[in-house]
This record gives sequence, structure tokens and C-alpha cells, in this order.
Amino acid sequence: MTGTSLQVLRRLDSGPRGLTDAEAAARLAAHGDNVPPRPHTPSVLRRALRGLREPFTAVLLTLGLVSAFVASWGTATVILALVAVSCALRATGERRADRSLAALRELVAGTATVLRRTDDNAVPRAHEVPVTDLVPGDVVRLGPGDLVPADVRLLRSRGLTVRQDALTGESAPVPKAAADLPEPDTDSCLCFQGSAVVAGSATAVVVATGPHTRYAAAGRTPQPREPSAFDRSVHGIAWALVRFMLLTPPLVLMAGAAVRGRGLETLPFAVSVAVGLTPEMLPVIVTTCLARSAALLARTRRVVVRRLPALHDLGAIDVLCVDKTGTLTLDRPVVARSLGPDGRDDPEVLRWAAVSAWWTLQLTELPAPDALDEALLDLAEAVGEQYDGIAALPVAPGRRLATAVVAGRLGHHLLITKGAAEDVLERCELSATERQRLLALAAREAATGHRVLAVATADRPSRTRPYTPADERALAFRGLVTFHDELAPGAAESLRTLTDLGVQVHILTGDHPATATRVCRELGLDPAETRTAPTDSDEARSGAGTRGGGAGPFPGGGTVVVARCTPEDKARVVSGLRAAGHTVGFLGDGVNDVAALLAADVGIAPRAAAAVARESADVVLAEKDLTAIGHAVTAGRRSSANIAAYLRVTLSSNLGNVLAMLAAGLLLPFLPMLPVQVLAQNLCFDAAQLAFAHDRPAPVELRRPTVLRPPAFLRFITGFGMLNAVADLATFGVLALALDGPDALDDQAVFHSAWFTENLLTQALVMLLLRDGRRLARGGRPGPVGWAAALLAAVGLAVPPSPLGAALGMTALPPAYHLLLAAVLGLYALALTVAKVRRGV
Repeated sequence: MTGTSLQVLRRLDSGPRGLTDAEAAARLAAHGDNVPPRPHTPSVLRRALRGLREPFTAVLLTLGLVSAFVASWGTATVILALVAVSCALRATGERRADRSLAALRELVAGTATVLRRTDDNAVPRAHEVPVTDLVPGDVVRLGPGDLVPADVRLLRSRGLTVRQDALTGESAPVPKAAADLPEPDTDSCLCFQGSAVVAGSATAVVVATGPHTRYAAAGRTPQPREPSAFDRSVHGIAWALVRFMLLTPPLVLMAGAAVRGRGLETLPFAVSVAVGLTPEMLPVIVTTCLARSAALLARTRRVVVRRLPALHDLGAIDVLCVDKTGTLTLDRPVVARSLGPDGRDDPEVLRWAAVSAWWTLQLTELPAPDALDEALLDLAEAVGEQYDGIAALPVAPGRRLATAVVAGRLGHHLLITKGAAEDVLERCELSATERQRLLALAAREAATGHRVLAVATADRPSRTRPYTPADERALAFRGLVTFHDELAPGAAESLRTLTDLGVQVHILTGDHPATATRVCRELGLDPAETRTAPTDSDEARSGAGTRGGGAGPFPGGGTVVVARCTPEDKARVVSGLRAAGHTVGFLGDGVNDVAALLAADVGIAPRAAAAVARESADVVLAEKDLTAIGHAVTAGRRSSANIAAYLRVTLSSNLGNVLAMLAAGLLLPFLPMLPVQVLAQNLCFDAAQLAFAHDRPAPVELRRPTVLRPPAFLRFITGFGMLNAVADLATFGVLALALDGPDALDDQAVFHSAWFTENLLTQALVMLLLRDGRRLARGGRPGPVGWAAALLAAVGLAVPPSPLGAALGMTALPPAYHLLLAAVLGLYALALTVAKVRRGV
């Protein structure tokens, strides 16, 4: 709301004495509570139904309904049960994450000090009210440490500075003043909800509450999130298989009708074949893997994963974008050096600066020193106590220096001025040449990434009249004090861990490039590239670089620094990196970071972030800590490796079985396997594959980003699927030529039993060799997958001669078959091992 303070009060029908209780109650009823809009949280049922949109889940549901339509009730029951379990697991996992986040969610503020009157003639009283009860026109008081409870226009202020980085990204406190400035669009007299008062005090009138604040508006502006890495990879694989699955039943029906004269009676078998290709357990295994890892992260690392697929995306990221302040540094400056006019170290300069800081703090009644003064006092301690303070002229809006006046030699006062080098040197008695030399000295220090404070003094005869800024003249230059940001504990080790994991760190900061580069070097990193933010979206897209390459502004490896970043620049850089093929994570904590959080594959926010940033993030950290991200990346890769292993094993095995079934349907005078036998085989294989959700991948699989790339993945399952089909066809040959001569194929029960056993044994071999082969070769104990494979092989051998086998239409196999089967499986294991070594699996 623009205009002078008087104009604003008139528009709000208020005054400096505040509102009456009756007026406040009426306005509260009209405007509603002063709370930002709460994000909509879908119910468990809606979350479960949303899971049906996943490609494999939708296909499984369709096949289950088709199975019910053709009266294949066993197949339909199992498929629909798997769909229900998958949707329920995903819904409850996301609901649990939302409850964890609700426990971390913080209110913008608890109470506010407001001036209220009982009636028009009463004296206004200052008392605490809940921030939810504030209304436009209320007059509030702000002090150090307060959170601004609504959008307010200052009426009176004294040395007020606020942190509004959650809204604007400005890392330094911003001075605010109640003065009616001529610029109508200035924000210097406005404070916004969510800002924090650093120093000073003020009286202000509330101009906007609830959904009408700038804080709430920022939460409504983000664009919807684009598909993440998990969505793109799984959907790419899913739809390629869906197309093949949709072709399978018509092919089986047409082949049966054309070759054997069988028509609709083959429909249950055709549906069973399509189900045989489907990785039925994928939704369950994906949800179980991700949910187990998410629960472990929340319990041990206090990392809340709000969207389960985001855990896979964490394992896939190869670029992590972070800011500098609060992540790599503590946003707390420390003194680096104190230099005399000759550029050499001079501790006396530090002492004078500390004296000025001490008496400025004491005489202006500030509740706490600013960050630079605190750094001076931490190092030099309370050196000002040896002097008597006379007066102080603090920093103010438009004024970049502060002066303390102390008692000097008898009959004299000593002025000690510190501040920006340009402002201090302008007030010193220096020749033009000397002033330029000292400005160059300050510029050289600033170019190394340090913040620079100039110090000057003046000896004046003592007096009783007040000191003013006009007295800051004819000063004697004493020297410079330089500062650098204190490094965050563990930041260097965390960055090395991320680098070892193959994650390239991009530092997006609003600071000077030299400052960010210096921080990187102090952390032991040599930035591969330092540049300023792109000036437009086209430059951001072209500057994103390419995966693994060194061309372009973003090299293929090493730390990258992007300086002078605005919030819009951060989102453009993230979008550009994704457009170049990278999987990108972004760590942010302010309202200004929401666009970048939504633009990334994985948005990460700390618990103390602005509420809208937490709601936009996929992952919430207890603290803004890179160490926790490293653990989350490892957990994501562990889950992704298990999911990828499951898909490789089940799809290559299923594809081989389907190809063999299609060939057998054309060659045999009877169905190669009864639908109930196909279902039983699938149930056994599916049960064994639950072990993938509990497996521990080899360490080598955790050292690089885990991405499911559909083209390479489909080539893998096609190659190994064809190999599996060859093993099945070899089994046909054994049955046709080795068992009792050519008439053996007339015994359908023997054929069905033999193929059932061979299928389960080959599937057990695939599980063992493609997953646990390296562990067994090193002499290690078999993991969950190894034990599951052994159990699957035992079931394959035990079921045909058992009563269950008889109920399924199977019979005991002749002893000679087992010897021949062992030979076929031995050759298959050898071929599988050779193919695995050649592909580097």
C-alpha cells in the first residue's frame, strides 16, 4: 500500500492509537484469520486412486478386469490384490510423510504486540494477541527478534533493520525507515510477513493479512512441476512394454485360430501370457523399497521424504544446486586481517574498530551488535571499557558508516569512524593520489572475496553540544579490517562425499564471484567454472552444458559457481541443466526459492525454511546440512539399484517365457501351459522377487547416479530375454527327442510339468547370476535374493510330484529328465555368465 503514513491510515480508517476492540472484532469477521492459505492435503483414498494412473498399475487393473470377464477368477483375484496393495502402500507412505512434515511445520509467528482500545475515548493499551487475530488497521509494535506478523507500513522507527531473505533472497539485513520518501514504489517503509527484526524498534500499521500478504502471494505463483527423472524413466520403460503386452493377446488368439482352429477358448491363455510379461510386483517392490528407505532416513537422519518417487530421483541426481550462505558458510563473518595504510598487518586497527563497535552498542541501546561488530568484539573482546563513551552515531538508512565518540586526552574527545571504504575515505584528510591508492587497496581485498571495513579517527576539543554526521570530517585514516564468512562445520567433508558419489555441486549465490570462489577454495575445492548468472532464459539453456562434456559454461565435472543470482536466475539455471539431460537437486529455504524448488527433479528444504518452501519441497531436512543430503542420496541409490535389478531380472525372464509360449502355441497341438499353471508359476516367481525390496546392493552400485534409461534398459532385457527363450526352446527339444521318443509330446501333463520346473529353475538362475553372482564369487554369504532363488528352485522341483502339482494338472517327471535338464541349465548358466561379463553387468 503506497502513500504517506497519514494517507495509509486514512485509507484503513485507523489512526496512531489503533483500533477499538469492537472494530477489530468486526474486521476479523470480515477479513478472516491472519493465516496464509494452508496447502490442500489429499485423503488416503484420493492418494490411493491417484496411484491407478501409474502405467503398470493401470495395465494390471485392466488385465485383472479382463481376467474376471473371461471367468479366470484366480488370475483376476491375484492381480487385483496386487493393485490394491500397491496403491495402499503408496498412499500410506505419503500420508506418513505428511504427518512427519506437519510435526516440523512452524508458524510464521505466535503472538504480536498490538495497540487496542476498549472504546473511542479509552487510552490505547499494548498487549499480546495471537497473530491470527490481527486485522488491517491494527497498530503493532516491533522489536528485536520479532517476526513481522503481517504486511505493515511503518509509522515510527528507530534503527530498524530486518532480514527478509525468505522473501527476497537478500542475505544481509535490510534497513527500514518510516520516512515518507518521494519514490512511490519504494519498499523501505514496508515490512512483510515472515521477515525477522534484527535490530531497532518500530510502530507500524497492518495493511494486509492472511491470503493478501506478499508471503501468501509468493506461494500461489509457482508453475506446476514437470515430470521428474523417476517419472520419465519408469514411464518410458512402462509404455514400451505396455505396447507389447497389448499386442500379445490378439497375436495368441489369431495364431490359435489360424494354426490350430482354436478360437476364444485360448482367450484365458492369451490373458495369462500378457500377465506373464507384466512385472506384477513392480508397484509393490517400488513402494516397499522407497518406503523402507524413507522410514530409515526419517528415523536415523531426520530426513522426511514427502513424495516417495523423489527418493529415486535423489539417487539419480548428478547435479546439486545449493546456495552459499547457511549451507557452506554460517552467515557469520569472522575477522580475517587488519591492515594499516601501508597494507601491512596492524593489530591497532582492529582495536580501534572494536572500541567503536563497543560504544556504538552501549550508547545506542541496541539489543545486539550487527554481524561485523560481533566479529570484532569476539576477537578483540570488550576493549572499549577502558574509555568513557560520550556519543554514538549508528548506521542508518542511506548511511554506510558509524561513529563512536569517547573521552580522549585531557580536554579532548576522540571520534572513531568505521564503515564502507568509499564513505570513510571521503571524509579523511588525504591527497587525491593517496585516496586513490587506498581505494585500490580496499578493492584488492574485496576482489579476494573479503568484506572490507575502513577505520578512521579524529581528535576534537571536548564540548557539550550533540555530535552530528557533519562532525565526521577531516579524519585520519587508520586502516582496513577484512572479514570472511565462517565455514559451516562439516561442509568440506560433505562436499567431498558428494563429489565421490558423482554429484557435481553448483553454488548459486547472490554474492560477488570472488567471495564464492574464495569460500570454495577454503573448503578445499577448486571451482571448475566461476561465472555470473545468465541474463536471460536463452543463455541459461545454452549455458547449461552437456552431460559428461566439457563444452559450454558448465563443465562436465567439478564445482561450478554461479554468482550474482536472483531468484529468477536460480530457476533458469536449474531448468537449463535439466534441459541438458542432467538430473538436478536444489536446496533452498526461502519463498524466493520456490520456483527453483519446483523446477528441479528433487526440491530439498530444511525444517526452518519458509512454510511455502517446505510445502514445495520433496524432501525436508532437520537442518540445512549437506551431510544429510549425502545420506539421502545413498539411500535413494540403494532403493533404485534394487528396483533396477528387479526390473532387469523379471522382465528379461518374463520376455523369454512369453516368446517361448508364443512359439510353443504355434508348434504344439495343445496349450503349452494351462492358465492356472501360468498363474501358479507367476505367483512363485513374484513371491521370490519380494526379496529385492530387502537386498543390499554392491558398494560399486552406490558410487554413481542410478538412472533407468529406457533405450539401454530395453536392449538389456531383449538380449537376456532372447537367451532365456533359447533355454526354453532347448527344453522343448529335450522333451521331443530324448524322452520316450517322438510320442512324448502327447503326454501333456509331462510337458506341462517339465516346462513348469524348467521355468522356475531358469528364473532362479537369472536371479542368482544377475544379482548375487559377484557376492558369491567373492565368497560372501548369499543375500536375500540368493536365498529366495534357492527357495524358488526347490519349489520348481517339489511341486510337480506333490498333491498340489496333481491339482494343477502336473505329474512327476521321469528321472532321466532331471539329468538332461541339468545339462540344459548348465549350458544356460554358462551362456548367461558370458553375456553378463560381455555387457559388464
